[in-house]
Amino acid sequence: MSNQYLNSNASPSSDNNFVEEVKIELSDIDTCDLTEHSARFEALHGKLQEALNTIDGL
Repeated sequence: MSNQYLNSNASPSSDNNFVEEVKIELSDIDTCDLTEHSARFEALHGKLQEALNTIDGL
């Protein structure tokens, strides 16, 4: 995961980039071999958890 997403002062454009990256990753997972889904969903889940953990006040 890029360090820009670990910055609690991330700009709205970097937030939008993160969302777009997640959407692209989900689309890629949808088209990959079924045997890869679990590992790729787990990796994406980790990225989302990291992003949520950077929100101030949590």
